[in-house]
Amino acid sequence: MQTDADVIVVGAGVAGMAAALDLVRRDMKVAIVEARDRIGGRVYTKQDPVSRPIELGAEFIHGRPPEILDRLRELNIDAIASSGEDWCEQAGRLTQCDLFSDVDALLAKMRDDEPDESFLEFIQRCCPESGEETKERARAYITGFHAADPAAISVHSLVRGMRADEKIEGDRAFRIPGGYAVLIEFFRKRLSTAGVPFRLNTIVREVRWSDHKVVLSCHTDEGHKYLSAPRALLTLPLGVLQLRPADPDALRFVPDLPQSKKSALSHLAMGKATRVTLQFRERFWEKVQPLGSKTLGEMRFLFSRRKWFPTWWTTMPDRRPVITGWAPFHDADELSGQDAAMIFSSACQTLGGLLHLGEQEVEHLVEAATFHDWLTDPFSRGAYSYVKVGGDSAQADLATPIEHTLFFAGEAADVSGYHGTVHGAIASGQRAAQQILDK
Repeated sequence: MQTDADVIVVGAGVAGMAAALDLVRRDMKVAIVEARDRIGGRVYTKQDPVSRPIELGAEFIHGRPPEILDRLRELNIDAIASSGEDWCEQAGRLTQCDLFSDVDALLAKMRDDEPDESFLEFIQRCCPESGEETKERARAYITGFHAADPAAISVHSLVRGMRADEKIEGDRAFRIPGGYAVLIEFFRKRLSTAGVPFRLNTIVREVRWSDHKVVLSCHTDEGHKYLSAPRALLTLPLGVLQLRPADPDALRFVPDLPQSKKSALSHLAMGKATRVTLQFRERFWEKVQPLGSKTLGEMRFLFSRRKWFPTWWTTMPDRRPVITGWAPFHDADELSGQDAAMIFSSACQTLGGLLHLGEQEVEHLVEAATFHDWLTDPFSRGAYSYVKVGGDSAQADLATPIEHTLFFAGEAADVSGYHGTVHGAIASGQRAAQQILDK
């Protein structure tokens, strides 16, 4: 089926929608196809019974990126800074902590003007003065924040990311009142007003391409369909692009992708993380007193080395009775594919242990539990990307167009140092749109 589109955008996440909006503002005709029954991709907000946002995917704005804040300004919305006290479990006791001061000093010793190495290799050879406790915290930071394998992630990429974060106060965290659904609705309204069609429940199985012609073979609720246009922008998550050809869900390219693209994909990895959000009847932790008379009433983050869900956070400064648990790397791997009961039990067991309460006592206080398994989700296959050792050019190679016919965007194809973030995904979509417009 020939479309009247100049560009077909594959994927209705923020990268695809940002690109589509830039293109239609320059009078190009765009169509968007999306495998899911919703838009937003790995941004996935649900509303609780009193219409408060519960994030199943992205939650925080990292720093002050214009890609997000400029759009919120159009809506007259101010992002809310995360605030409160950070607590750590140390030697079985909860204490207030400045977890990142020593870790930041260690991370500052990384260099990108020396041969690349993994983060694990870096801390094994570097900084004997830091001590094993600080190094262990640094490893936990890499697995937790980056959802990455310390033995695989590139030091060069971490340095580039830190340098980029310095430009936008990336060490600060913010939330959007109403959740990331507000940003998704921003894109949806403007694209709908511009007449851009969204074809949901449309799974692209094959991309057949030649010079200035692309034919997409798609599975839809109405059967098999073909869509064609002069060019296509692919915004699929890294985990989907990396599926082996033998996998029945793998996307097939005809002709095959060039070796530069395959090499780029081999030097990138999809991070693993699982999160569960527990909604309680009350903020019961306000009565927990780990330090004499001081309670956890102002708790923002809670860090530990416990199995399953070592990291937790509240909605501070919003005082909703909600706590989110974060399971990165190996913990996420073991939890992935488990049923909801097992996830819920593991979360309550971990949180109960941290707060010196029984698992059943925590379960009794829970009104609702929400989670989404991104690792087994067929349209994401993981959380977000990171660069492996030796992958200095991988993101740029992935972002390079093929024959001015196939274009690539998404957080894994971000070249600004913000991969793994919503603003990095938006930036990649804007970059891809400009590549299309340049010709």
